[in-house]
Amino acid sequence: MVKLTIDGIQVEAEKGTSILHAAESVGIEVPTLCYIKDLLPDGSCRMCMVEIESRGRTKMETACTAQVAEGLVVTTNSEKVRNARRNILDMLLSNHKTDCFSCPSNGDCKLQELCFEYGIERTTYSGEQTELPIDDSNKFFTYNPNLCILCHRCVNTCHKIVGRGAIDTMERGFDSAIGTPFHIDWADTNCESCGNCVQACPTGALTMKRRKNYRKYQIDKKVLTTCPHCATGCQYYLLVKDNKIVDVEAADGPSNKGLLCVKGRSGSFDFVHSGDRIKYPLIKNKETGEFERATWDEALDLVATKFLDIKKNYGTDALAGFACSRSTNEDIYMMQKLVRCGFGNNNVDNCARV
Repeated sequence: MVKLTIDGIQVEAEKGTSILHAAESVGIEVPTLCYIKDLLPDGSCRMCMVEIESRGRTKMETACTAQVAEGLVVTTNSEKVRNARRNILDMLLSNHKTDCFSCPSNGDCKLQELCFEYGIERTTYSGEQTELPIDDSNKFFTYNPNLCILCHRCVNTCHKIVGRGAIDTMERGFDSAIGTPFHIDWADTNCESCGNCVQACPTGALTMKRRKNYRKYQIDKKVLTTCPHCATGCQYYLLVKDNKIVDVEAADGPSNKGLLCVKGRSGSFDFVHSGDRIKYPLIKNKETGEFERATWDEALDLVATKFLDIKKNYGTDALAGFACSRSTNEDIYMMQKLVRCGFGNNNVDNCARV
């Protein structure tokens, strides 16, 4: 363990720990734009600049890449540090479209939040801004390079967390942008459309297409729940506006660690408000051939009677149970218990192959 001082607080940290992590351990927040927890830092955004005093010399370094050392004195919020961060934000805005009111991420943009915090309303750098074409080739999300700050959070998420490597930085200089190999459509790459890159984006460069239907500040509440698509148990938040689910956001659950697959992010909530959704039990009228509304007791009694008739007339092995992959582990457990204890056999399976 090494001892150092951060903003006047004595801190002990293991050798090799970043100053950013050491500061977080004592409740000191250092702003970042490119940093992703548990990944080796890039230090590309430079927003986490801090003052480090060692052996009588003071220098500015990025807290995510600088490591703790014995006797360091670190200052995270001096005027010199704040001025450095203001200059970084100023330069980022110099080639960034600032029409925030029309941006889908208005109110949910880390860059916007930091500009408010550091008093940056507009860039002081004059000059022509690069105008690059918007990539709309993915079915679920859009990439606007004119809102991209090249923090590489999306690239690192795709390469190092999801493991697909479908995107990377293309071109050079002012033409640099996140893209696919040889600029082919996203659908033609090995992209799974999971959208984890979108959630990692700190600006409005990568946005889900459904974000055009709402803004984050319009969300009435967030409800933590379990994704219904399989038994993995991924946790996410349902974003509710006007008592209707409009989006989902991955939560840091024990099985998904803040990630979602394409089904969880883009196919797990629209059906809730579908007009075709069955909302109560239906029993077919033998005379008319039409399904009629019934109570749960009537429906369950009918099903139980039919099961018993089959077992009595055709034997135990005439029955089997096949569980849906979207069922919870608890539902699947009850299904196998019904088959083994009620039907009296082991004819049970599940369509999930994960």
